[in-house]
Parts: sequence; structure tokens; C-alpha cells
Amino acid sequence: MHLVLLTGWTVLWFLIVEPHGGFSWHYLRTGGELIYQGSSGDGTGGLNLYAHHPELQMGPISFLTAGLFNPFPEATGQFLAAALMSALGLVILVLAGRSAAHHFLGTGTNHQRLRQRVLIAGLAFIPMWIEVAVRFGHLDDVLALFFTALAVRAVTRGNAALTGVFLALAMDSKPTALAFVPLLLALPRDKWLKAGLWCAGLVAVAWLPFFLGDAQSFAAAKFAIPNQPASALRWLGADDPKTPGWVRPAQFALGLVLGGLAVWRGRWAAVVLLGANARIVLDPSVYTYYTASVLLGTLLWDVIGQRRLVPWWSWLALLVLYGSVFAVPDDSARGLIRLAFVAASTAYVLLWPVRERGDRGGRRGRRRPPAHTDEGPAEEVTGPGGWPGPGPTTPWAGPPAAR
Repeated sequence: MHLVLLTGWTVLWFLIVEPHGGFSWHYLRTGGELIYQGSSGDGTGGLNLYAHHPELQMGPISFLTAGLFNPFPEATGQFLAAALMSALGLVILVLAGRSAAHHFLGTGTNHQRLRQRVLIAGLAFIPMWIEVAVRFGHLDDVLALFFTALAVRAVTRGNAALTGVFLALAMDSKPTALAFVPLLLALPRDKWLKAGLWCAGLVAVAWLPFFLGDAQSFAAAKFAIPNQPASALRWLGADDPKTPGWVRPAQFALGLVLGGLAVWRGRWAAVVLLGANARIVLDPSVYTYYTASVLLGTLLWDVIGQRRLVPWWSWLALLVLYGSVFAVPDDSARGLIRLAFVAASTAYVLLWPVRERGDRGGRRGRRRPPAHTDEGPAEEVTGPGGWPGPGPTTPWAGPPAAR
């Protein structure tokens, strides 16, 4: 039933937004045309794409996917792409729920309450997903977040190869997904090398041909956008009218450091939220679709990182980051709100005491599932959505990240 409700919620938002959607789809359509040109055309496509079009900041996987819609009339292709991207939001909710169910195997988790958490968090997630998928039509963000959700699922199953593959595909869709790489560290230590090799190998396969084919492709990394008055950067003292040169490297570095710290603290479910936080706090622009990555982060944290019934971080992110766009007219005040949300959510997920899986007292160390929890008795679940039941209560029935 929770999936039926979320599907209806998605369709409702799709119908509201789609008539005025596709704000940025032309970038994907153009890139999709250029990347399939090869040596034909005016020579600005194929492997020369990034050298001649540094404004196209999407990854090659995004353009290859967008090109599949080019045979259709432009309006039809945009509609079909928006419908597909909207459906992927529902798939992400299923992946988040299944990842959480697998993560809590053997802990006596009540899966009915877990479904309720997914439902409540999903009601906040879907409006922002429609924002990125339909209103803006940013296929690159959609694919990057979708592959990241698949990587989280692979982490909970302990599959090193798939974790590396999906994280690579996320970066091949949009470079900002580099901030999610610390998810590799959530695997057991003896799987780091295998996962890292798969990730690095597929990133190289996707990106190196462009840089080897035309050295001017590096110009895409220097592409600058205006530094908006509502950006949190202004509060950090960056008053440059355009993107300061240090911003992009700092975004990646901050995301990687925070993500690594989260894994070290035993809170790997916060990696995506922290990576998204690093982006919005240091980005010179303030497009509302940026918030979708934050909402994926809060979704994963609310359903995997905590045990509360009410996933209040998801709703707090929606109201603070998206609601302030309409409720707060002053640019500077909105920048301060973004900065405050990043500071508060980062401090919370890293420092606030969180009860570990199977640890009723919030102690750190080896995680042993209790005989029962405050969520009530476990129940066997094999209903719609394919959720696994709690399984046998064994000390290491959880994901590798708990080992």
C-alpha cells in the first residue's frame, strides 16, 4: 500500500509540473545529438564535445542516454524522458526500503514501521524529485542519484564489484557524484581494492577518450557560472561575481572528507547527505533542483541511519531548503538558511548519539542484534515491493558495513 500511495503522489506531481517542465532539457538534447555525431558534422561533437561545449557539464552516460530520445519529436522526447525520470524516483524509494530492510536483518525490526518511514520520507522526497526530473529535466542528476541508490543497495548486500560499478556510473553521469565515493569504505576492508578498481576503471573508460581525443576538453572543468546573491558562498566570504577557482576542488574535497568521517564514525548511511551538503554550501548557484540530492541523502539517513518512525530530516530539508525559496524574499537570508541547514544536519549525523543496529544503549563497537527492539516484534514480509523478512537472528546477518 505504501508503494501505491507513493505512485499516486508521483503521478499527481508529474501532472502538475509537466506542462511547464523541461527547463534545461535542451542541454541534454543538444549533448545527445553531439555525442552521437562522431567524426561527422562540424567536428564539435563526438570526442570533441567537451572541448567545444564546456557549458555542457553533464557526463557522457547522460548524453548517451539522452540521445536515445532524439529520434522522437522534441516535445514527445521530452515527455517520455520526464516520465522515465519520474519513474526512477519510485525505484529509488523501493531501493532505499530494500536497503534498509537488508541492513536491519536479524535485529527484530518491525518492517511495517519501516514501510511507514519510507512512506513518510517519500512524501517529502517526491516533490523535489519531480523538480529535478520534470521541471528542469536534468537527466544527469537523475542518473547520478539513481546509480548512487543502486550503489547503496550493493553496499548492504556486500557486493564490491557492483558498488564500484554503480558509483562509477554515477560519476560518468555527473562528476559531482565523486562526493559519494566514500560509500566504498562502507564495505569490508578486504573488498576495498576490488570495488575501487571497478570504480576507477569504469570512470577511466568513460572519461579518458574525451581528454585523450582533445586536450581542450579540460576547459570544461574551468567553466564558471555566476555567484548568486542567495548562495551560501556569500556568507563564507566569496564575493566574486563568478565561480571562484577553488570552489570545485573544495566541494569534492569537503564531500570526500565528510563522507570518510561518516564511515569512520559508523554512519555510512549519511555519506550521500554529507556529499550533497558539500555541494550546496560551496556552490555559487542556488537552483532548486540541487535540493533533490539533499533529499536523497535525508531519505537514506532517515530509513537506514536511524530508527525513528518519523523521518523528520527529510521534511526539515524540504521545508527549509525548498520552502524558503517561496517564503523568504531576501537573497542573503536564503543563503544564511542554506548554510545553517548544512551546518546543523552535518553536525547531527556526525556527532549526535545514534543507537547502533542491535545496540539499545547507543554504545559504539561490535554491533549485536538484540532479542527485541522498541520497534516491536519482527514480522515476516513477502508482500508488494518484494521486501525481505527479518530472517534468522544471527550476529552478522546485517550488511558488511556493520562488520
